Amino acid sequence: QVQLVESGGGSVQAGGSLRLSCAASGYTYSSNCMGWFRQAPGKEREGVAAIYTGGGSTYYADSVKGRFTTSQDNAKKTVYLQMNSLEHGETAMYYCAAGMLGPCVSGLDLYEYKFWGQGDQVTVSS
Repeated sequence: QVQLVESGGGSVQAGGSLRLSCAASGYTYSSNCMGWFRQAPGKEREGVAAIYTGGGSTYYADSVKGRFTTSQDNAKKTVYLQMNSLEHGETAMYYCAAGMLGPCVSGLDLYEYKFWGQGDQVTVSS
């Protein structure tokens, strides 16, 4: 049974930082695309960042480039999303996702992913 467990969410003031973790189990972690998405109330789920676990290539939405960094610890089957300079409008539920298609294509499209975590709330206050 595939499980993706996110942690690290919480509340932070605008300009602050948080680091999300996503631990994978029951899944062929290596050589697949792992992504981060977010969904604010009333809005569509959007891709934020992704990493190809086979080689470490990373992908980012334009809105987070230079502020967010995704990384991996293959020994722990865990990916991370370091979020700096958070903005009030980035309050959302953040999800990690795991693909089964090998390398990321764009890394930011929903169709690339088969498995999803339960989500972790990030609240950014102004």
